Amino acid sequence: MQGMGGNVRQYGILGALVVIVVLFQVLTDGKLLLPNNVASLVQQNAYVMILAIGMVMVIVAGHIDLSVGSVVAFVGAIVGLSMKELGLPWLLAVLLGLAVGAAVGAWQGYWVAYVGIPAFIVTLAGMLIFRGLAIVLVGVTVSGFPQPFVDISNGSLPNALGYVANGDVVTLLLGAATIAVIVASQLRSRAALRREGLVLEPRLSFTIKLVLITVGIGAFAWILSQSARGTPIVLVIVGVLILVYTFVMGHTVFGRHIYAIGGNRQAAILSGVDTRRTNFWIFLNMGLLTGMAAVVTTSRAGASVAAAGQNYELDAIAACFIGGAAVTGGIGKISGAIIGALVMGVLNMGLSIMSVDTEWQQAIKGFVLLLAVAFDLVNKRRAGTG
Repeated sequence: MQGMGGNVRQYGILGALVVIVVLFQVLTDGKLLLPNNVASLVQQNAYVMILAIGMVMVIVAGHIDLSVGSVVAFVGAIVGLSMKELGLPWLLAVLLGLAVGAAVGAWQGYWVAYVGIPAFIVTLAGMLIFRGLAIVLVGVTVSGFPQPFVDISNGSLPNALGYVANGDVVTLLLGAATIAVIVASQLRSRAALRREGLVLEPRLSFTIKLVLITVGIGAFAWILSQSARGTPIVLVIVGVLILVYTFVMGHTVFGRHIYAIGGNRQAAILSGVDTRRTNFWIFLNMGLLTGMAAVVTTSRAGASVAAAGQNYELDAIAACFIGGAAVTGGIGKISGAIIGALVMGVLNMGLSIMSVDTEWQQAIKGFVLLLAVAFDLVNKRRAGTG
């Protein structure tokens, strides 16, 4: 029954995203879903999606990470200085940034997993430490990066196959491939549940879900194919990360251990789960993804600045909770976190198109977050009393 409840929650989140998109499409007189705006939506919110992937794993395990915004600034500073001051090729600078991010994650994971300091305290200290180090490293903005590095967030895949009805063929093929992968994965998962004699989602709702996935991704690919430059490179990066981490959380021992720790830590220990090792790798992974978000952010801005990453931790945490992650841990999905990130992105873009003041944008996003968490808690209470 818990699995069905999770499905209902996911459908509710997806439905909320659809409603928000339709609402802003009307309020902006059709400007929200203009092809170039859709491409910008992806490019502007890629960092949230990347951070949300790691953050949902942290939250499912019952932790929190408040340091990611500061680590984005710190790693971005190192990446920028390594290209400008050390003369490293851009690809080596990117790899260095990922390595530094992973090292920061390992550092914080050590204090959480092996020393036993709560993650809230460790990452709060990290937020202060790495923001301070970022200010020390880039007191003055560092810019003038190689074009291939800037293209990570601002460039698009080459249009090597031409156009069909004004649509970029490469984008359309990627959309079709994504649909095929997701549908095949859903069918395999359903077949596995049937073989194991577990409860199956009703055939009608399962079919409707696949149809909606196909239509949604197909429409997104078609709109994106009409944009000036086709598929953003950063969308491919995010897409690969979503597929990899969805597999990790759903089909690996590591993923099952994360859910076990968040669901009942003592039971997980009694079952033989090495909670310290798992927690260490959760934070190392968060650091690695934060390094990736730093590369994307620095590429998008075309500069390393000490103020980079402000409030990124709040965006990522909000995306996870809006996407259905439980405050108490044990519940959450990569897909939900991505939907939550898209909700935040659509709110940002729609309100910006409507020229709503930044202060009001913050207030509205906070209200949406509060409603999402309240909705989750009310559903849990009903399930507990029903």
